[in-house]
Amino acid sequence: MNANELREAHARHVLTPWGVQGALNPPMIVRGAGSFLYDAEGNRYLDLASGLVSVNLGHSHPAVVNAIAEQASRLCYAAPSFFNDARAELATELAKLMPWSESGRVFFTTGGAEANEDAVKMVRMATGRSKVLTAYRSFHGSSPGAGTFTGENRRWATEPGIPGVVHFWTPYPYRSPFNTNDPKVEVERALVHLELVITYENAASIAAILLEPVVGSNGVIVYPEGYLQGVRALCDRYGIMLIADEVMTGFGRTGATFAHTRIGFVPDLVTFAKGVTSSYLPLGGVMVRESLAAYFDDHALMCGHTYSGHPMSVAAGLATLRVYREEGLYERGREIETWLRSGLEELQRKHPVIGEVRGIGSFFALELVKDRATREPLVEWQGKNPGPMPAFFSELRKRGAYTFGRYNVVMVAPPLTVTRAELDEGLRALDAAFAALSVPA
Repeated sequence: MNANELREAHARHVLTPWGVQGALNPPMIVRGAGSFLYDAEGNRYLDLASGLVSVNLGHSHPAVVNAIAEQASRLCYAAPSFFNDARAELATELAKLMPWSESGRVFFTTGGAEANEDAVKMVRMATGRSKVLTAYRSFHGSSPGAGTFTGENRRWATEPGIPGVVHFWTPYPYRSPFNTNDPKVEVERALVHLELVITYENAASIAAILLEPVVGSNGVIVYPEGYLQGVRALCDRYGIMLIADEVMTGFGRTGATFAHTRIGFVPDLVTFAKGVTSSYLPLGGVMVRESLAAYFDDHALMCGHTYSGHPMSVAAGLATLRVYREEGLYERGREIETWLRSGLEELQRKHPVIGEVRGIGSFFALELVKDRATREPLVEWQGKNPGPMPAFFSELRKRGAYTFGRYNVVMVAPPLTVTRAELDEGLRALDAAFAALSVPA
């Protein structure tokens, strides 16, 4: 098929996620190399989003590509009920990254939504409790269970959803739900609120609190200092398991192996996906501290998937972790953070539509406003009218760069392998796209 035929076939036969199908007109991507994507017409796009905040190594890293090919020549599939060499090796490497002195074990899934669902199943089985608390401004997956854990409007299509899930408010300093401009007060009020929810939901019935250590696609919100440590203390006080959803923030994205490492708190379970294979193949999982995992030595683990620990995927994961380690990429996000912060803050000084620059590591967002003084969003959050945002992302692609966003937030999360020159190219593209942006009155 030529480029036009491919486009017509895609529109006719493929249902594309999260969009009104008749309004779609994205590039037809056919190749990726390093920090760049290429479409069927030969156009090049700097990937400022690492795919979906997941292609941490950039595109087509040869070490991972070669590992996939080697595994394919040896064994493409083995049932998860068998032991497997690649699974054992990857789990061993992941155990070295776990935050617990007692170590732990890994349960493999296909992606992040399954990982979050299975983590909740595990704590429900092990504790005998049923309720799970999650934040309103969160995304944990779109399948029926993970969709119920999700707090924002992508949850609505799954409703009524699964029982026993309760949402609560977390800190958001730029638009405080706790009516303060003081981050310290924000943390204090947020923790009082959470403890009140715990009390009214019957603490003895709550199995887990599930949180993104840094809010992901809902705006890259970095919680003020002390909040997550306070949540940990509440979990300890009431015997509640703390699950860190590190699907976006894992594997160097925040300038450390995981966000909980960078921020300084210890969860009981860690869910992961995306960066574990640089998204070259689907893989997710749950890291479980040993004291909890040991429960299943005498009780059946009622979790399972056909593709759990798929040999091709775990081989890709093993090669990906080796690249992170050998190329120093777990820490490189801290260097990229300095580039991003200075470059994006310079754009903020030039373009009044940028209300706030925020982020950590190679994980930033720009919140767009009509007016900086009032902080009125450029487009309504969870509203149906996207306003000028589709035109903005189209302008960005015309200038040779790609990223995505939600409502009035633009994500900027380049691969951990991005060079300073490539990032400067992306900043120039963003500058030009903002200059062309039409801000409604």
